[in-house]
Amino acid sequence: MATITNSLSKPLSSFASIPKINSIPLCLRASFLPSRGSFSPAKLETNRRSRRFVTKGAGAGAAPSGTKKVKTDDRVQQVHSIEEFDEALLKAKNKLVVVEYAASHSFHSSQIYPFMVDLSRTCSDVEFILVMGDESEKTKELCKREKIDKVPHFSFYKSMEKIHEEEGIGPDVLVGDVLYYGDNHSSVVQLHSREDVEKLIEENKVGHKLIVLDVGLKHCGPCVKVYPTVIKLSKQMVDTVVFARMNGDENESCMQFLKDMDVVEVPTFLFIRDGEICGRYVGSGKGELIGEILRYQGVRVTY
Repeated sequence: MATITNSLSKPLSSFASIPKINSIPLCLRASFLPSRGSFSPAKLETNRRSRRFVTKGAGAGAAPSGTKKVKTDDRVQQVHSIEEFDEALLKAKNKLVVVEYAASHSFHSSQIYPFMVDLSRTCSDVEFILVMGDESEKTKELCKREKIDKVPHFSFYKSMEKIHEEEGIGPDVLVGDVLYYGDNHSSVVQLHSREDVEKLIEENKVGHKLIVLDVGLKHCGPCVKVYPTVIKLSKQMVDTVVFARMNGDENESCMQFLKDMDVVEVPTFLFIRDGEICGRYVGSGKGELIGEILRYQGVRVTY
């Protein structure tokens, strides 16, 4: 676990530069995201007769007994070939694209799909795509190219590049992933370099606001888990606290910043006020994080 060193009481700009590095070892509090959920993904098969999905341009379909009825939603685009898939990714540009690879025989595919539909209605800056792997030889070829052999499988793309993928997940993990990888408009400031951090600090010196900087990695399970809480707190504390986020493995500048700040576990939350780092919290506990924020705001917290 990382500890606060004496140098952390110095202004951020006073840190001495450290020689350029290619990478640093990070001891994660938990391993990279595993496949999570209460079921095992089903193998992808073809030539099944039943269809349990209603998508863009489709009519009403029958959902399995006991599952939520799926309504037609124009925000979920179903693609039927490699050409349509590539065109959809290209059209999305730098938006997050969430792709569900499903199959008509998969009960769990039909269970998770309604939650993706709901997300599509609330996340207007995220594109959602459905691929029915057993629909035709063309969709089978698409799944083969993307190395999908089990469903439901979710892949996340930005700028034509796959940035994350999951198998056998539940609704809570899907929501967390979409928030974490697609959050470009919330009240959490996105930082991409040391210069961005110093600019944010300078902008908030006058108001003496507490800055909570969430430092993590792109594929860190605990980082994804705690992020919905960060978003919620950023909206509740908008008048008193500035929330920001940086992924250390986004680029070399961010990775160097993690080394400069002695970050050896993620997620790490740095608490900054008046240009100085006054403390940190390492972990993904919601209650502990809230307690630490209140403490650095001067609120006495008893346990």
